[in-house]
Amino acid sequence: MESNHFDLIIIGGGPAGLTAGIYGARAKLKTLILNEGTAGGQLVLTHEIANYPGIESTSGYMLGSTMARQARDFGCTIRSNVRISNLNLNDAIKEVEVNEKDQYSTDAVILSPGGRSRTLGVPGETDLKGRGISYCATCDGDFFQDKNIIVVGGGNSALEEAVSLTRYASKVTIIHQFDHFQAFPHAIVEAEQNEKIDFVMNSKITEFIGEDRLRSVTIENAVTGISDKREIDGVFIFIGYVPNTEFLKGKVDLNQWGEIKVSDELQTNIPGVYAAGDCIPKKVRQVTTAVSDGTIASLSAANYIHQKKRDLVAI
Repeated sequence: MESNHFDLIIIGGGPAGLTAGIYGARAKLKTLILNEGTAGGQLVLTHEIANYPGIESTSGYMLGSTMARQARDFGCTIRSNVRISNLNLNDAIKEVEVNEKDQYSTDAVILSPGGRSRTLGVPGETDLKGRGISYCATCDGDFFQDKNIIVVGGGNSALEEAVSLTRYASKVTIIHQFDHFQAFPHAIVEAEQNEKIDFVMNSKITEFIGEDRLRSVTIENAVTGISDKREIDGVFIFIGYVPNTEFLKGKVDLNQWGEIKVSDELQTNIPGVYAAGDCIPKKVRQVTTAVSDGTIASLSAANYIHQKKRDLVAI
């Protein structure tokens, strides 16, 4: 079991987890990252990143790969494509089980399982994600300069992002499945008063069409049942966000949206357990904010681990 003991275990290998791994390993902590997917998380699905400081333009896959290589070069161990089958976070020595067979122990844990944008789940969406379909206006808005785009959703995020996208697009059409919006009044008024925005209510997209990139969508009217095909340059979907915290229910305190509650130091309700990235409550979800979270959580965890070791020596 000794070889399977780590000073720090990080669950999740997106930008937050990889950054936490870099800082943990540089602090001379024996560090392990356990990731259920490919190192880089949702980052690897992003076709181009042009707003990461110091890098003019790169693909999400390349940025994620570089982060993972940095973590390994500093001595961090990374296991990808594994499943967390059990967690014991309450004891002084935490235990993590992987794939129902591999057991690891650790002094501290950073939870960074990330999250995912809620999808429509219609044909073509998965294949064209990142090729005309986006879930982040801040990330991808400037790729649609003078283009005709659609925004799907009826909450605050959808209307606010639709307004922000008019800085780039020539026309923005908001498609909403109901006859009214669920946003705050000021957000509705701002969208309605924008000359670049029009509305298609009581409607939903039932299909995305394209091969190399999105070319058109099929829109169905919920009242009449009539469908029509519309050529479009891009679609932004804002119908909610889902943190990947289902496996943490009953393990740490979550809020009503399933996000992990944390302190300013990103500690959860359990000593020695921290959280970072898209799984914690936050308004802005960007690669840069995830990296910031990973830094804070890792430094907090390092302080906890070093203090724990000092206390043991003093006994």
